[in-house]
Amino acid sequence: MENVFVMPKSKHVGLTSGQVQSFINDGFVKFENAFSLDLAKQCRDELWAEIGLSQDDPEKWVRPVIRVASKSSPPFIEAANTPQLHRAYDQLVGENRWIAPKELGTFPIRFPSPESPGDDGWHVDVSFGTDNPDFMEWRANVKSSGRALLMLFLLSDVGPNDAPTKIRKRSHGTIARELLPYVDAGATLRQLSANGYASTEGCDVELATGAAGTVYLCHPFIVHAAQPHRGEQPRFMAQPPLLPKGEFDPALPPSPVQMAIRQACRLTL
Repeated sequence: MENVFVMPKSKHVGLTSGQVQSFINDGFVKFENAFSLDLAKQCRDELWAEIGLSQDDPEKWVRPVIRVASKSSPPFIEAANTPQLHRAYDQLVGENRWIAPKELGTFPIRFPSPESPGDDGWHVDVSFGTDNPDFMEWRANVKSSGRALLMLFLLSDVGPNDAPTKIRKRSHGTIARELLPYVDAGATLRQLSANGYASTEGCDVELATGAAGTVYLCHPFIVHAAQPHRGEQPRFMAQPPLLPKGEFDPALPPSPVQMAIRQACRLTL
């Protein structure tokens, strides 16, 4: 009999069974109120100080995007580790199969600008081989070694004009099938992007909009892209991975992350 993932029990509210199924089918789920508005503001205040700019001085917002690598101060750690997020991590990755985040990052802080940000191409986040100085040689494999989830933490309100991340719905299944022939060694970013992700061009596009405190929990293989900011207020977001504790264990029931891969590839992992 095929193993079936059983949702772990917890007193903390997490995702509904419908949301978990949507994650498997579509490759992501929007999780509202994942952390508090107060935490979001504390994070924004620290990031304003980090980049030396101010909410009250828009004349100095002259660059379309400023990146901050990571932050590990208490507000960021708390935002990534709320009880409801831990419950969701359990639901999508499996209990005791992920590492509690010790930081958040990276932060592409986007400002209203007529300029192209220069980083708005479609891509998949690769997850291992990152010691290679050529980032185009970084890799991903069909088991998603080194990454359990891609996550988008909205630290400010994000509307349709505020440079929301574009997500190609169900593209994770296409990428899983493309990774399958490369087995454990995986494919490089150069190989994955060789055709410009043309195989996913027909996917519907979802915009990662929402109120501050929203987190988009995404399958590691989801194809996504940045876009220019055409709104009025800067957009603050973190895009960290959720790291796995180890490789997929075939002795354990498959998690929804694995189930999505199996469903796409018609195989057993």
